[in-house]
Amino acid sequence: MNRVPVRPEMLRWARERVRIAPDALGKAFPRFREWEAGEVKPTLKQLERFARATRVPVGYLFLTKPPTERVPIPDLRTMPGARASRPSPDLLDAIYLCQNRQAWYRDWARSAGETPLAFVGSARLDSPVEKTAAQMRSAVRFDLEARRTCPTWTDALRGFIAKVDEAGVLVMVSGVVGSNTRRKLDPEEFRGFAISDTVAPLVFINGADSKSAQMFTLAHELAHLWLGESALTDVGPASAPTQRIESWCNRVAAEMLVPLNVLRRELSPGDVLQDVPQLARRFKVSRLVILRRLLDARRLSRETFDEAYGSELASLREMPKSSGGDFYLTQPARLGRRLARALVVSALEGQTSFTEVFRLLGVKKMATFDELRRSLKVGF
Repeated sequence: MNRVPVRPEMLRWARERVRIAPDALGKAFPRFREWEAGEVKPTLKQLERFARATRVPVGYLFLTKPPTERVPIPDLRTMPGARASRPSPDLLDAIYLCQNRQAWYRDWARSAGETPLAFVGSARLDSPVEKTAAQMRSAVRFDLEARRTCPTWTDALRGFIAKVDEAGVLVMVSGVVGSNTRRKLDPEEFRGFAISDTVAPLVFINGADSKSAQMFTLAHELAHLWLGESALTDVGPASAPTQRIESWCNRVAAEMLVPLNVLRRELSPGDVLQDVPQLARRFKVSRLVILRRLLDARRLSRETFDEAYGSELASLREMPKSSGGDFYLTQPARLGRRLARALVVSALEGQTSFTEVFRLLGVKKMATFDELRRSLKVGF
């Protein structure tokens, strides 16, 4: 039996890269501990299977030392150790896939005569927070009046995503890489990212994160687009980032969702914690965002805020998780309706091959494409 000369440290790197413990590989590769210890070499077929299991190109395993893998956009994550740790293959592949889809849409949009979006790069770090937030609400038509018709803040979140999509931004919300439900994204690693472009700006929201965090993430990533800056982020309503750009984007996001001058008019003189449920309904945001704004308004001490925020988070974690749902409803959200519709139209008009469109859509069968087309109300 021919065995291949792979270095044990490369096997260890591949395993650690996907955050798998050695024992977890024991069933599929009974002699893995011996491979990693250098006592036995795997066969080529075994190595190919191992490469697929660890999502690493098999050629990498023959290198003399692990390659350096870096996030391809500015990494502004602030959680302890987030930037120092090796990015997971799932995170990297999610970004690469979005860059690929964005490149296709950019070319398609230019050929369709779409013009650059004036709001991308229209702000600077010294731009007033209140003014920028007002401009963002106006540009995406997501002011307080527009939210009044939403029954709940979760409906408002869906409406917010739709409004941003209509404004020209590719908005993708997914908790997995592409359509692969076995490759789940980790909200502890990142919450979202923005890839700036004047024709095809893109925002990706980690759908594995709580719904209560996603609205804030979308507003935060929008602020990055207003600066014309790409970024990978992990901040939330409770974050107090020290980086100037993240602090500015957080303040703009909070002001966009809950204008402080309006909030102050709604507050009662007594215990403001009693107002939180009513304020969440009034502004159509989660209670987490309201708590953050009460802290900004200096109506809560940091200690009281931390306690109330932690309590609300605990309550949200106890709520039952929703299932994956209907593919034809979730896939447009994963892709973004703007991109999905453009791909379907391009395929039907013969501008892009069905092979390429299927790859970008994440579908394999014509029947699936047709059903997706019908769900998007495109074509005949």
